Amino acid sequence: MNAAAQTPDHDTVEAFLDRVRHAWDTADAATYAQQFAEDASYVIFLGDALFGRNAIEQTHHDVFTKWQRGTRMTVKPIDVRAVDTDTTVVTTIGGIGIGATIDYDKYQTYTLRRRAGRWECVAFQNTEMSDRAKQTHHA
Repeated sequence: MNAAAQTPDHDTVEAFLDRVRHAWDTADAATYAQQFAEDASYVIFLGDALFGRNAIEQTHHDVFTKWQRGTRMTVKPIDVRAVDTDTTVVTTIGGIGIGATIDYDKYQTYTLRRRAGRWECVAFQNTEMSDRAKQTHHA
């Protein structure tokens, strides 16, 4: 992990990802959306784009109460690149599911900006893994 992404007197990338995962696992659309900037862009693997924290929250309310009700998230950073002390690009592998084991089946890219010592996501991209990538990450 890049040292700039883990400055001890600031939020860490891992803490940011833990907040995202915990909000998903508890189906908390408001807390989930709070991890994103007011004007964030959010592109899902199906090809839809959301713009702004409000749209992210509204959409995830439906995600958590309808299509992905009861699911949990797994997320693991595989590359962290500090652009500068307050901007970091994080590539993760992740997945959602029900049960004890959740396979990695997506790549996500988070562009994080540090504000008041806390990471927030300004741009998010979620892409389904190829079969080859799933084998690489044991999905």
